[in-house]
Amino acid sequence: MSNSNFTRRGMLKTSAIAGAGFAAPTIFTASSAAAYTNEPTGSSVTLGFNVPQSGPYADEGADELRAYELAVEHLNGGGDGGMMNTFSSKELTGNGILGKKVEYVTGDTQTKSDAARASAKSMIEKDGAVMITGGSSSGVAIAVQGLCQEAGVIFMAGLTHSNDTTGKDKKANGFRHFFNGYMSAAALAPVLEARYGNDRNAYHLTADYTWGWTQEESIAAATEAMGWNTVNKVRTPLASTDFSSYIAPVLNSGADVLVLNHYGGNMVNSLTNAVQFGLREKVINNKNFEIVVPLFSRLMARGAGENVKGILGSTNWHWSLQDEASKAFVKSFGTKYGFPPSQAAHTVYCQTLLYADAAQRAGTFNPCGIAEALEGYEFDGLGNGKTLYRADDHQCFKDVLVVRGKENPTSEFDLLEVVEVTPVDQVMYAPDHPMFAGGALGTCNPGA
Repeated sequence: MSNSNFTRRGMLKTSAIAGAGFAAPTIFTASSAAAYTNEPTGSSVTLGFNVPQSGPYADEGADELRAYELAVEHLNGGGDGGMMNTFSSKELTGNGILGKKVEYVTGDTQTKSDAARASAKSMIEKDGAVMITGGSSSGVAIAVQGLCQEAGVIFMAGLTHSNDTTGKDKKANGFRHFFNGYMSAAALAPVLEARYGNDRNAYHLTADYTWGWTQEESIAAATEAMGWNTVNKVRTPLASTDFSSYIAPVLNSGADVLVLNHYGGNMVNSLTNAVQFGLREKVINNKNFEIVVPLFSRLMARGAGENVKGILGSTNWHWSLQDEASKAFVKSFGTKYGFPPSQAAHTVYCQTLLYADAAQRAGTFNPCGIAEALEGYEFDGLGNGKTLYRADDHQCFKDVLVVRGKENPTSEFDLLEVVEVTPVDQVMYAPDHPMFAGGALGTCNPGA
């Protein structure tokens, strides 16, 4: 994508405002900023890391915490600096944020919306956090994003893949670096058609909450557009651990593809059950039966073991990428922890740096100054190539990876291979796309 195209898309909102006769927005400065929630008065600033330390997405949460600790270390001048060295912005120098040492508190979302809101509320009200970040569930992300909007702090979303996070539930105080269900479908569909043909019957098993619903909608729409028939869509509770009763009906449905709209421990268990039922050895409609996992991660692949071989999916980032930023992050993370980072770790590390950089560029911790610095922001050097934080919906747009479970892995970490780097133009959509309609971004809330 050309830089001019990025600029045109990124500045759409600003241009419209200016064209209506209003002055173009200016970045807040410390001298002009009004009072706001948890304005730091001492020599440090506190960030809130709210992750699933229990529940079905706990593996992702553990890796997120590792990445957050690494980001704080780099921001405070420790370690090798990681992606601060490759980031296109040079505002971050290892002197904390705006000269204040970065400190942090943590919470356990339990992969439950109520628990996540409670822990975020505590970090804001008791610990003075100026920013909340984390999560590995879209239900959690949407709940916490709403809380942060009400409280007047920035929410830098972690793993949240539902279209709704930056669609009908978008908020002016919330920002998402992670991709979404529509992007997964846009990247996967051409690869699925090329490998499996356009005459397929698909059966969906779907986690019964906002992420699963929008992932199912996105994949079904993209595959039906290329000729696939959707046989059935079955919702499964997030708390499920045994999916046998959901897998059995697939055998007599006439389907020759099973789409698992599951993530984390859910995906590990449902895929394991599908393999135990012998689905991967079946020939249906004179076609080899296939399984698709639209949202993949290395942590899930490790949990599922041999069962992931040859299975296609999409991912936000992968540690095998050879750009300088990805290599720098893998080196830093690997040196500190002894193994490569997951996409969860990469996402939240980026979000922490992006928040810190926005504060530096805005010259304030005022959430509305930071929001303005992030809206329409174009950057590079954080591992996914050129990236845009679109002003209209606070969604990042970047290349998307299609991956496949490796047939001959060389280690417990070398489980996925990148088969396609889908260019950002292929996954970009209009802000008013029907799958993202129904909500308004609103205005930034600085709080107190």
